[in-house]
Parts: sequence; structure tokens; C-alpha cells
Amino acid sequence: MTRGCSLEQDLRLLINNPKYSDIEIICEDEEKLYASRVILAARSEVFDGLLYNGMKESYESQITLPTINSSGMKIILEYAYIGSIEKESLTKDNIIEAFNAADYFQLLKLQEFIISTVKNTIEDNYKDNYSPELLSKAVDTMILSEDNILLNLLVETLATTPLNTIEFGRLSIGALQYLLSCTHKKKKPFATPEYEVFRYCAILVSKKISNNTCKTLLKLLPTLEQLENSIKVKNKSITNRQKVAQDLEVLVKLIDFKRIKEQIITDIIEPLEITPTVTVYRSSTVLSNTRGIPCLYEFTYVWDKSACGSRLLIKDNDKSVIAECISRQSVKAKIGLEDKGVVEWNIIVKKNGYTWVGVCASEDFNYNIDVMENSKIFGIDCNGNYFNSKYCEPFGDNSIITVHLNMNERTCAFTVNGIKYKDLIVPSSKLYPIVSLRRPGHLQIQSTSYNK
Repeated sequence: MTRGCSLEQDLRLLINNPKYSDIEIICEDEEKLYASRVILAARSEVFDGLLYNGMKESYESQITLPTINSSGMKIILEYAYIGSIEKESLTKDNIIEAFNAADYFQLLKLQEFIISTVKNTIEDNYKDNYSPELLSKAVDTMILSEDNILLNLLVETLATTPLNTIEFGRLSIGALQYLLSCTHKKKKPFATPEYEVFRYCAILVSKKISNNTCKTLLKLLPTLEQLENSIKVKNKSITNRQKVAQDLEVLVKLIDFKRIKEQIITDIIEPLEITPTVTVYRSSTVLSNTRGIPCLYEFTYVWDKSACGSRLLIKDNDKSVIAECISRQSVKAKIGLEDKGVVEWNIIVKKNGYTWVGVCASEDFNYNIDVMENSKIFGIDCNGNYFNSKYCEPFGDNSIITVHLNMNERTCAFTVNGIKYKDLIVPSSKLYPIVSLRRPGHLQIQSTSYNK
């Protein structure tokens, strides 16, 4: 591009260019970068004080920044010269370094941009973003402060992500310890049942010790879902048992064993002999199996392809269901609701196809048939009916149906286009969001809130 046409493009020619620089910057990793001292001083008071303080730095052509990595310093230079950062410049490999550098040079706008970038990445890909890697790096390089906005964002993200969805090795032991310390005995949203927290800690520690130890513990510590399916565990000796117990000790202190069923402690945890005796943690007090505020995380509000009518299409990252046939079929959401609290979610009617919205008390029925033929289904249809009784006003295209499920009182109510209607009584069992539709039906599920 010809010079003089774009100020931004012209300024980019100056970034880290020895020809147009009068200062060399030696970074923590000993990489040398080039800059203009007047530009740096104009953009940051910290640089101004460093380069124009009347001391030797004011006259020398080289400065050393022993706490700033070159990957972070390159972001500082781009921001200092251009006034903005290209989205592609920030990656999981330099975000922590860039945030640390922006904090050091008091570039608040750059910090805000980094936070915004991380938030957008999480929202765009909630289930598989790089927050485990970021927190792992952050606990090694940052001062762990409750006022650190980036740290708080990463902790919040991981707290509301089930640990068993995070591949072992992505989250370091130090990061896991920090996550658990920030959520231990605190009323914060949290997604992972306490037994699964213990399981993840034990396997993560064992993986660092040896592959054989890790494989053994994977067999001896089934998931909660496997335990519900009556998976039996055979006793087996653990290699490096003492080492596992020693490394696990710092994490065990942050686990609330009162939230784990006594039978699991007796049959699964204690025989491993990798924790101090947990008898003292047993209590007659009934506690939720999840610490803090149970979290119904966004990505669980998706349609279950394994519990779906054969002529229904699941699209939009499993949030939309579209009917292809004139006979009405059903689909349930993946999430099963059984804890205490009031849960709410929206069903957005993009196209009405004799729509039915409600909850299902069983996952064992034929999703190819009409929901109204099943006695374990509770909800309303687009004509405003509930089991042939008038419940609410009819609804059609572009309607929003909010389902209010009160797990404390075992009731379910519906808000149709802003008008809330009376409660229905639902059974005392695990419940699933469910819809039924026919062509040209197009429905979308959306989480809203959870209140304890």
C-alpha cells in the first residue's frame, strides 16, 4: 500500500522496526524489541517516568524489563503505536502476558479490550474455550488478587463449567487449587458435584505421577453417572499410593465431603486410602451435592439427539429443533433437573408447528409419538390447552414461552408472551425440558436463570 493513504498502515511500519527506533527493549525472555521513546512516553505515564526521569535510562539506548515477556510487550507496542489491537493479535499463548504488561504500564483501555476479547471467546464457545489454559498460566505469573478482573472472569467461567468436561492436563494442579479456594464455602455459582470435584483432583494428581496410576484411578473412581447406572468397582491396589495421597493433600483440604453421599465415601473413596479418614466429614445435615449456588450452565440447555423424534432436525449448536414431517414428534433437553431451587428457561417459537412446551418425568418413552399420549408429560400447547383443559391464551410464530420449574414445591408454570399463568403440579422425580412440534415448526431453547 502506498504511504500516506492510511495512518494506521503507516504507523504499523514503525512497530518493532530498528530503522525508526531509538530505544532497545530487553524483555524477560531476553528477546530484543525496538521502539521510539517519544511514542512510548506519550502513550504511558509509566514509560514517561522510566525514559525521561533524568537518570541513566534517559540517555541510554537500551532498557531492560525483567518482568515483561516479549509476547506481551509486542501487544503493548501495537497498542502504543496504533491505539488499538487486531483481534487476531491476542491468542491463548499471549493473553496473560499482554494483560500483565498492560497492568504494569497502566493501560486501562488495553486491559478492558483484553477482558472483552476473553469474554467474547467464552460466549462464542462456552464448552471448549481456552480458560483452563489461561488460568493455569495466570496462577504462575500473576499476583493472585481478588481485585484482578481477568482472574475473576476465568474463575467464574471454570466454576460454571463441569470439571469432567475439561480434559485432564488442560488445567494445572495450581489452577485447580486456586479455583477450589475461590469457591470453597462461598455462595458462588458452581457446576460440579463435590464427588466429581474429588474425582477430578485425584485423577489429575495421579496423571502427573504416572500413566499406570492414572489408569488405575480412572477405573476405581467412576463418574456419578456411572454410579447411577450401578457400575461396580473392584478393589485394586494403587501404585504410588503414598505419593498420590501426599500430592492430593493440598486439594483435599478444599473439598467439602459433607456434600458427598456417605455410601460413596464408604464404598469408593475410603478404600482408596489416598485421603485422611473422612468420617469426621459425615453429617446428618442434608447438603446439596454441589458447593455454592448450583449452576445450570448455558451449554446444557441443548436438545438431546439421542432422545429425539426421527424426523426432527437439531441445529444451531443443538439449540434449535426443526420439524420435517406433518406428524408431531418430540425432543427433550440434555439437562436433567432434580436439585432444589427455581429453574427457568425460554422456548422461542420461530415457526409454530402445533407446538407443545413442557417437562418430561421420564426419558423412556417414544419420541416419535404425540406427547399428549403420555401420562408423564406436563405442559401446554399452542392452543392454550393443558390435557384438554384451557390453561392460557393461544400462541404462534415469534412467541416466547418461559417455563418456571419450582423444584422446592414441585410446581411448573408458564409465561406466554409476558403473561404468567397458574402453577401445575409435577411429580417428585428428575425432570427434563421437552417440546413437541410438527412441520413447519422451529423452536429454540434458551437458559434464563436459577434461584436457590
